[in-house]
Amino acid sequence: MTLLAESEERGSEHLLPSPLYLIDDDVIYRERLAQSLRSRGFHTCIISDPCVIAHHGLPTASGCAIVDLRMPSVSGLDVVSSIKLRNPDVRIVVVTGFGSIASAVEAMRRGALSYLTKPVGINDILAALNAPENGPLSVPPAPTASLARVEWEHIQSVLTRCDGNISKTAKELGLHRRSLQRKLREPPAD
Repeated sequence: MTLLAESEERGSEHLLPSPLYLIDDDVIYRERLAQSLRSRGFHTCIISDPCVIAHHGLPTASGCAIVDLRMPSVSGLDVVSSIKLRNPDVRIVVVTGFGSIASAVEAMRRGALSYLTKPVGINDILAALNAPENGPLSVPPAPTASLARVEWEHIQSVLTRCDGNISKTAKELGLHRRSLQRKLREPPAD
């Protein structure tokens, strides 16, 4: 079953499988996004406990999912892996407020269709969900990264390689665990 909804801004049609699952721990963001999707005609299901999805997958064989990357109970990457293992036809977009190249690559490797950083608009999410899975990817040229951004990216790649283990990552980087936690709490502003 597919759901046809029309974009107000572009007048183009979005043909997405129904339902559309929202898996995010931020209640306000999740509710506003759900309201915006429903106002455009999408059958939207909110999932407040990502652990259930991480262990059992989604209740339907197809559809779309918008998954937050960083949640307190389970990693969004684990949720993506679980969904793709049990529901391979589900189209997944990962949305995060703490984006890094390492986590973006890992999300795509695990089966996400796209990776977006917050704040992200509804039209960007719908465009990502409608993108062809193996189509050409147009990436705008990136500005030169600041030293803080390069450090953040390196920390994220080591953290991914260490499967999210803070102690192991700190040891590999030669940092005290608390120093690493402080650095992880404040991503660079650029």
